[in-house]
Amino acid sequence: MSEPIWNKFLTERDKTVFATSGYGARGGFGKRPALLVIDVNYAFCDERPLPILESIKRWRNSCGEDAWIAMPYLKTLIDKCHEKGVPVMYTTGVRREDNWDSGSWIWKNGRSDEDKFSKPATNVDGNDIVAEIAPAPQDIVVLKQKPSGFFGTNMASYLTLLGCDSVIVTGTTTSGCVRATVIDAFSLNYRVALAEEGCFDRSQASHAINLCDMNAKYADVVKTSEVLAYLESLPSGMFNLPAGTAAPAAAPKRVVNF
Repeated sequence: MSEPIWNKFLTERDKTVFATSGYGARGGFGKRPALLVIDVNYAFCDERPLPILESIKRWRNSCGEDAWIAMPYLKTLIDKCHEKGVPVMYTTGVRREDNWDSGSWIWKNGRSDEDKFSKPATNVDGNDIVAEIAPAPQDIVVLKQKPSGFFGTNMASYLTLLGCDSVIVTGTTTSGCVRATVIDAFSLNYRVALAEEGCFDRSQASHAINLCDMNAKYADVVKTSEVLAYLESLPSGMFNLPAGTAAPAAAPKRVVNF
């Protein structure tokens, strides 16, 4: 069995602490999950695979090539959920055209003015979800302005409507919006799992260490293959999903979130 992705970043003291403290116990999957796909949009992924140092010249929030390494895993999970009738819930950002409502996002990035005064040399809206994993009509899209998919949104009420007791979290960034969503889900007493290969970040060290920390305290970090096997074990047709055409996203949209 391979070592966890975070082991290479831990000291021997850290490893001993985790081994003896009781943290990192397996929480287990729930009975009625939803798959959460956090912010897999063009602002974080670019329109095609590029090395991150090239990609961030146009898309300052891009995670570069690591986003596209995750894409096949995400598609496999989404396809399996569609096959089994398990809810798939996406998040992406929304902003006023003048970017006034960006609020505290502007304080910690020296390129934040680009969101107001310029756009990348492309016709793509940064908040559009990447076409390779675009939502189907039965999927739910939650628009957000802060890191957590729960903060100021209808996510929790939708999960209640669906009767979900657990979430499987994927997307980006592992250290930012994924982590914030995981902690809020944990705080609301959902069982939480992360599909390891379906999460990504612009910083590989932050990705690994945040997976470590979430696995220790808030969630089970598991291989995508294990999530797929769990989804396959579920009965089909458990959920009353939306039928027909998805509601249009609110406009205007701007690039948000870190």
